[in-house]
Amino acid sequence: MKLYFMGICGTAMGNAALLARAAGHEVLGADSGVYPPMSTVLAEAGITLHEGYDAARLARLSPDLVVIGNAMSRGNPEVEWLLDTRALKFTSLPALLHDTVLATRKNIVVCGTHGKTTTTALTAFLLRENGRDPGFLIGGVPLDPPTGNHPGAATDPFVIEGDEYDSAFFDKRSKFIHYAPHVAVLNNLEFDHADIFRDLADVQRTFAHLTRIVPRNGHVVLNGDDDNLRALGPLPWTRVTRVGLGAENNVRITDFAEGPQGVKFSLVWDGQPWGEVSWSAPGIFNARNAAMAATAAALALGGREAISLAPLARFRGVKRRQEQLVARAGLTVIEDFGHHPTALAETLASLRNRHPGALLTAVFEPRSNTARTKTLQAGFMRALAQADEVFIGAVNRADKLKEAERFDAEAVVQHLETQGVHAETAPTNAELLEKLKVAALGAANATPRVVVFFSNGSFDGIIGAFAAAAAARA
Repeated sequence: MKLYFMGICGTAMGNAALLARAAGHEVLGADSGVYPPMSTVLAEAGITLHEGYDAARLARLSPDLVVIGNAMSRGNPEVEWLLDTRALKFTSLPALLHDTVLATRKNIVVCGTHGKTTTTALTAFLLRENGRDPGFLIGGVPLDPPTGNHPGAATDPFVIEGDEYDSAFFDKRSKFIHYAPHVAVLNNLEFDHADIFRDLADVQRTFAHLTRIVPRNGHVVLNGDDDNLRALGPLPWTRVTRVGLGAENNVRITDFAEGPQGVKFSLVWDGQPWGEVSWSAPGIFNARNAAMAATAAALALGGREAISLAPLARFRGVKRRQEQLVARAGLTVIEDFGHHPTALAETLASLRNRHPGALLTAVFEPRSNTARTKTLQAGFMRALAQADEVFIGAVNRADKLKEAERFDAEAVVQHLETQGVHAETAPTNAELLEKLKVAALGAANATPRVVVFFSNGSFDGIIGAFAAAAAARA
């Protein structure tokens, strides 16, 4: 089959395209910006990439099926041509995955407001390290496993990141509704994606719909410490395993400790020791990700004995998730995908444990569809107040928002100053970079500094530019 992916350079779309190519399909696609790293990986796999969207070109290419990414909307010339002519079949990415991969597999679907990519990578990694050949599709660029997609053996589980965001402009259901879960992992639940969900109850509703399609011989692995998940109820139609710190959980995280040398914790399953973990992944949030992943993998294979926790010591993580870019005397530079207040707060708390006594600098880009609005602004104020100094970038696509709805960087700066946190912003990210260079790379400072960038996008290239400047001054 000849498949054409609209928005092919997105991480999920690109990995799905690679999965289709591995399955023997002819694959090509287009994007408004054919950009690395995905463009490089796709080209190396023999996938033809087209810059921009062109209805006449799409007509000439005449694929058997067009896969429309959820970033596409009405007004796109290819979308309008497809609707006007009905000349080609089209579908959403989640529907394609269901029909071509997931319908016949035992699927582990990893969901939650935070930690989906890392937990998906952990689950696939643990299954592989325990001698299985799982299929997987990861919405990021993992270091372990060494690729973001793999078809795996048909007899082994398929692990997929289950996003609650909508499927396409013509299918407003959450992506994970298409994914036929045998094991549904519910990592956490908070209000996010204010562009498609009305409130917290609306997000809970779509998670409840997901649990309704888990079969009675399947499993829900649920964060038992999360009030918003507990509100979903007992889920009597399937089996539920609760994971967390509290005594009421089936799988418990105990003896957690974090310091400059790393993290240690233990897992206990129904009162019986399962294993001890010493690893480099930061924070209690990653310990929870590991516990959820290990539990899901074990249940998919039949029980606790099926999975050894020992490989966790070798797990290297996912790019852009607390990824260390520079580590030299007196300066550490970290990049993180965080774009929700809880994610920022937990990462900053972990960095305090890892770097005691260091000056903690947070650099935040209000970029996601929710972060660039006032919806979560109070939460960002609380989270960023955990840093010693804060630099706030330009609001992404600010011209598309009414001023009353737009994230107010100046107001956040003023609030942080009242909390004793030095804060700055700038009209452009290029100007912010210059301010940051003066503060962090200027005069010699006897106090070690940790600079952490938070963005779910490019931050206009200033992350790489700052890291290069910092490395050059080593």
